[in-house]
Amino acid sequence: MPQRLRSTFAHQRDLALPVELLPQTRELLNHAEVVRTPCGDGQMTWRIWGSGAPVIFLHGAHGSWLHWQNNIAELSRHYRLIVADLPGFGDSDVVLPLDSPAAHAEVLAAGLRLLLPDAPAVDVVGFSAGALLGCHMDVLAPDLVRRLIMIDSGGLGTPLRTATFVSLRGLDEADRWEATRKNLAAFMYHDADLIDDAAIIMNSIEPRRMRSKFVEHVIPDKLLHIARQVRAPIDLIWGEFDFPHPDPEGNLAAIRAFQPEAQLRVIERAGHWSIGEQPARFNAALLDLLAMSPRPRLR
Repeated sequence: MPQRLRSTFAHQRDLALPVELLPQTRELLNHAEVVRTPCGDGQMTWRIWGSGAPVIFLHGAHGSWLHWQNNIAELSRHYRLIVADLPGFGDSDVVLPLDSPAAHAEVLAAGLRLLLPDAPAVDVVGFSAGALLGCHMDVLAPDLVRRLIMIDSGGLGTPLRTATFVSLRGLDEADRWEATRKNLAAFMYHDADLIDDAAIIMNSIEPRRMRSKFVEHVIPDKLLHIARQVRAPIDLIWGEFDFPHPDPEGNLAAIRAFQPEAQLRVIERAGHWSIGEQPARFNAALLDLLAMSPRPRLR
């Protein structure tokens, strides 16, 4: 049975977070149901908001449930959001091998069978590297996945740009804060003026807590290889100005080569973290796709 707990953020190892969460973030946590399922020799942490049809959310590299912090309040008015801290991220323990996407996907599938023992297949939403685990989960447990929605996901064999980051080594607190802002502007955001304290705090906490190495199996085209094996319908949401993975239409073309009916929604004025930079536009696009009847699984 899954272990259901009151809302929490940190395991014992994480009690001394490098920065404090903002009040609005803690308010989200106060309304979350926290469930833990087996993960290697430890536990995987899931947070649940809302009611209705369940939708699974898988964050990206250097992330946790915080990747969705700007979306939860609105989306939970429509669906039951089941939001993962992936194995080896956030408050979840690791699974071995650390670099095996399949091992991570097996933990996800086993956890979902505990969380939703009687539910039919569900929609899975994967941001960036999270889409890789969504693909592996469909291949390993096709009965669990009804539809896969990829968001700004590299690894499709399309052009890749590399950002130049400011090193945080040796910086004092104030300088680290500004360096983190610059790094977010270089990689995650299109409009640097939209970078807020919540984003900086997220990017100050989560990279330090990332222990998994499955993200090594994403680029340049490793997502594409496993996506070709996915039988669930795939749709895409993409930031108009995604810096590392540009050209939304080009990424759609990569998927349409084997899923010709795949849909694309482009988030205007958004970079790679389209979900957080333009949350209202992203929420509307995701709700639009979720409201559509899913296409049949491929044979």
